[in-house]
Amino acid sequence: MLKKLFYNERAGKLTTLADIFDLTNKTAIITGGGSGLGKQMALALAEAGANIVIASRKLSVCKEVCEHLQSLGTKALAIECDITNKNDIETVVKETMNQFGSIDILVNNSGTSWSGPLTEIPEDKWEKVMKVNVTGTFLFSQAVAEIMMKQKSGKIINIASVSGLGGTNPDLMETLPYNTSKGAIITMTKDLGVKLARYGIQVNAIAPGFFPTKITKKLLEESDYDILGKTPANRFGNEVDLKGAAVLLASKASDYIVGHVLIVDGGITALI
Repeated sequence: MLKKLFYNERAGKLTTLADIFDLTNKTAIITGGGSGLGKQMALALAEAGANIVIASRKLSVCKEVCEHLQSLGTKALAIECDITNKNDIETVVKETMNQFGSIDILVNNSGTSWSGPLTEIPEDKWEKVMKVNVTGTFLFSQAVAEIMMKQKSGKIINIASVSGLGGTNPDLMETLPYNTSKGAIITMTKDLGVKLARYGIQVNAIAPGFFPTKITKKLLEESDYDILGKTPANRFGNEVDLKGAAVLLASKASDYIVGHVLIVDGGITALI
């Protein structure tokens, strides 16, 4: 354990470096936390000491993750939730408050995608991606912000994507709805961050590069585009690469970070 001390002016006491990453007695809601990147971040926050609430449409996978966490000594709760449904979100917020008494961290991870050439994108598919990725993130943030504003503290972490930072070569990805939605998440993160900072709430985002997940698996397997050749790290993201970023943005270590997009992509966006 790191023992170096620094003076915490606000608390008026010496604090260890370990203390500012400690999430003991904090409660985190992770949407879509039953698999993939959401599960990885849920495990990370649990390892840092947080109570975990997994909210997803697939209750069975939520329960599996919670049972695993409980076996490790973490207090965990699984709740079925469609993030496009305000009633479902209100249920998650209510049950979390009843169980744990606070909501300290929200990870907006649930998302969907649709692939296809520009001229063949069905309107209903476009609307579904926007409703899940953008509206769902807004609705959950809105509901949780009300609690956090009363607490005068909180962390909201939105999951964006490097594909939301600009255009994507069509030989790699024909995912205009997804890319657009993630660009919206980046702007939403900045504006939410500005709006909520005065309440002691920090809103930031993580923009992952290519991780083998349910959404990207088919793309990574079937694409002829040299993705690894365009990735300086020469590998895809793995099962631990988001853990540190999640704990950073969920903990006191990020108390002075507002509206930031933390890119975790193996160097893709660092290329000129």
